[in-house]
Amino acid sequence: MSTTPAVGPDPEWGGVAVARRVWWWWARQARARQLDDPAAVVLAGSAALGTLAAVPVPVPVAAVLAAAALAARRVLLVWCAAALLTSALAAQAWAGLAAIEAGPHDGMVTLARDPEAVVGAWRVEVVADGHRLEAWARGGAGAALKDRAAGQRVRVRGRVEPVQGVPWLAARHVAGRLVIDDVGEWEDGDPLSRLANAVRALVRRGAERLPREQRALLLGFVLGDGREQPPEVADDFDAAGLQHLLVVSGQNVAFVLAAIGPGLRRLGPRARLVATVAVLVVFATVTRFEPSVLRATAMAALAVLGASLGRPASGVRVLALAGTALLVADPFLIHSIAFRLSAAASAGILLLSGPLARAVPGPRFVVVPLAVTLAAQAAVAPVLVPIFGPMPVAAIPANLLAGPVAGLVMMWGCSAGLVAGVVGGPVAGLLQWPTGLGIAWVAGVARWGGALPLGQVGLLGVVVAVAGGAGLGLARARSRPGWALVCALVVVAALLAPAVGEVRRDPRPGVAEVSGGVVWRGAAGEGAGGRRAVVVVLDGDASAEYLLRDLREAGIGRVDLVVSRSGGSRAASTLAVLARRVSIDQVWAPSGHDIAGAVVPPVGVSAAGGVQVDVRAVTPRLEVDVAVLGASRPSAR
Repeated sequence: MSTTPAVGPDPEWGGVAVARRVWWWWARQARARQLDDPAAVVLAGSAALGTLAAVPVPVPVAAVLAAAALAARRVLLVWCAAALLTSALAAQAWAGLAAIEAGPHDGMVTLARDPEAVVGAWRVEVVADGHRLEAWARGGAGAALKDRAAGQRVRVRGRVEPVQGVPWLAARHVAGRLVIDDVGEWEDGDPLSRLANAVRALVRRGAERLPREQRALLLGFVLGDGREQPPEVADDFDAAGLQHLLVVSGQNVAFVLAAIGPGLRRLGPRARLVATVAVLVVFATVTRFEPSVLRATAMAALAVLGASLGRPASGVRVLALAGTALLVADPFLIHSIAFRLSAAASAGILLLSGPLARAVPGPRFVVVPLAVTLAAQAAVAPVLVPIFGPMPVAAIPANLLAGPVAGLVMMWGCSAGLVAGVVGGPVAGLLQWPTGLGIAWVAGVARWGGALPLGQVGLLGVVVAVAGGAGLGLARARSRPGWALVCALVVVAALLAPAVGEVRRDPRPGVAEVSGGVVWRGAAGEGAGGRRAVVVVLDGDASAEYLLRDLREAGIGRVDLVVSRSGGSRAASTLAVLARRVSIDQVWAPSGHDIAGAVVPPVGVSAAGGVQVDVRAVTPRLEVDVAVLGASRPSAR
């Protein structure tokens, strides 16, 4: 008796069978009229490739072809149309950046972001004459600009200069630089901006009863406003892999929806859709349309829309469609690191957290958060590590301990924080008491995690750990305990190897550059107490935030001598921050300095711990020559 062979791909997964399965799926998409999850992912990839290609196709032509492809309801045509449309839009955006000309400016500008202090000046992005500009103001102009907020309109006088070859500015549509000489009258912006600024002001007022450091962290957790965060605290979060908590992200959108969920469930489907979209738009405006918030907002809006239409979609499909829509709206998002990280983390959680949670034994309340953390870290590593360097291993335990509490702080800050801003006074302090406890816990975890000697794992270590995790899941699914143990050991070894290297690390004597200065190390056993001497020479423009990071990554927790070439207020501020995180024995500064506790050294040569310092002048700047005794490298000034 003969049987009819089954139509479709070979159920086995051999090499030829995999190729046949892929070819069968691809051929089916040419006739398909609906997007399944893999087809939605290909659609997002097509849109991304189109933005990167940026072929100058006329936008109206690309738009007509896209509309025709949607009307035909052919998946393959929609893929091609998405790539063509985003390519045309990207080429148009690049052409807009090159259209600006240098010249004077005297008129109203709209602030696109809040002003922030950078190296003694105030920086803000503005929109003037249809172009987005990076504006800089110093002195009196900066003082007049610093209290303004995004959405407001300000009259400024200055000069516009084109900016080219700066990728991170291009990703924000910045076409030029505006040097502001004078700031005049100002006015509030559109109603949505006024509402957003009023909400931000309420959150700030409600946080006034908190200590300065906790207030700064709350504003970062809830609003993504990090302008008041102390550099040493930001460095703790960076060292512990918790820096994502200091800026708004997709988590904030989820927590806002969770906070208003009980009220939304009382509404009908259409009213719930309208209310949800309204809340999302307001929240995106309040948080200044950060790329990660845009991604989460688009996903939430699509998910609610699908549910209201009776057509719910999987998380993977919603992520792919949201990414495609955002790239059509703003092709330059593909160049935003924050957008890439947000999309990668979401994809990792959607695709990897479930299998990891099922593969790892143990209580669910521990396994599930661990799986989510590992999935997100593994997914962002290919984007994060090549740009920002290795990832701290401490991020895994730190996120497990701090993540849930930070989520509660975000939810409480979005609800009780607003109430505290309305009522003020002692009631506000009472409402913010749980906030203070939560922030203290998260900050403590960041400080503890940043101090753990676990080292950092590079891209190779992440790949090995992810491969071992995948093998662990497969071995457990096929009941292979021996292979499961081997894969588990591979994962542990990949994550613990950096810690072994951290313990064995013994920096060699010599010279190393840090942000705004140079570090000199003497030979081991020649310093006080048998230590090697460490001398740090700082210029006047040293940044406390980057200096702390560089010293931490170099394994320096104690400095014998800091030589500050400048004695001004900026140098004093940098040294004050450095002293709160690094043990400093002595500070030298020029005559007439403003640095507390510093001394003016005598002119001449002194040596300690294998480092020789030759002081040549103490006014108006401190001029020194430093050399490592016995080192092959020549001395540097």
